[in-house]
Parts: sequence; C-alpha cells; structure tokens
Amino acid sequence: MLTNSPNGAHWYLLQCKPRQDERAQLNLLQQDYVTFRPQHVSERLVRGKRHRMLESLFPGYLFIQLSPRDHWAPIRSTRGVSRIVEFNHVPAEVSDEIIEHLRVRSIQSLDQLQTCKTIEPGEMLQIVHGPLAPLEGVFLSMLGAERVMLLLQFLNRQQHVCVPLSYLERQR
Repeated sequence: MLTNSPNGAHWYLLQCKPRQDERAQLNLLQQDYVTFRPQHVSERLVRGKRHRMLESLFPGYLFIQLSPRDHWAPIRSTRGVSRIVEFNHVPAEVSDEIIEHLRVRSIQSLDQLQTCKTIEPGEMLQIVHGPLAPLEGVFLSMLGAERVMLLLQFLNRQQHVCVPLSYLERQR
C-alpha cells in the first residue's frame, strides 16, 4: 500500500507529447524519478486477427512522484514530456489513494492478459460461479477484455454461451 513518504513527496500528472508516454516514462526513470503509467488490456484487429495488448489507460499522460526538494526543472526538457499539468498555476496533485487504486487495476489487467494468453481454443473450462455453475464447456474465444465465449452441451444440444472470465477455472 502506498503511503505519504516522509520527505513530503506527492504524485503529480504529466502531459506527454503525442504517442510518447512510454518514451517519457523511460527517460524519467533513467533520471531516477519515480513514475507510474497505468495500463489496461485492449483488443485490436491487426490484419484481420484479434490481438490483445497492454495500452496506456490515459494515453498522453503519466504520473510522477516529486517532493519539494526534487529538481523539477529537468522534467520539462525530458524527451517525450510536454508539461506538468497545472490548475490555477499550481501543479495538479493526485492523491495516493487514486494512484493505489490505479495500480491494483493495472495489476488485475496484466494478470488477465496473462490468463487469456494461456487459454487455448478447445480447452475445457469449468464454470464455478453464476447460474451455470458447475457446467463445463469448451473455450472458443475472448469477447472483449472480461468475457469468454464457451461451447456448452446443454439441454441436449450444443449452445454458445458468453460468461465472465472471472466465473471460470480450468477443468481439474
């Protein structure tokens, strides 16, 4: 859990140059700044096939942790950084609770991406939650970030059913 650091460091929002948030983060890390760029799983069509990838949750922005004693001037000239976001000429401070919430969600999204990459079409899965538990089905495909299409043998016929990914476990 994040807490306020003893040196008075707080989280601030940086605006990056277009499509350079990853570059800005890497350059800031090389200068020993503490940064955070929340990411989520996104599905894209590439050459007619669906691909799942991690993307910035807030494209063009990232968070940086700074204290009053840190050197703020080099940030503005860091490659990829456009500016420190300000309101009424004061840098926009972001609470530790918001950063912690975003970290948890980013970790969940990364775990989900790893799970999805390991499930192969044709693999048997068991529904462990919801109204269809404890039925078993064949994994067909992902539908968005959090849902799965299964083929179930149900009511004496094969049915295509869409269920949340969190309802499933690998068949034991």
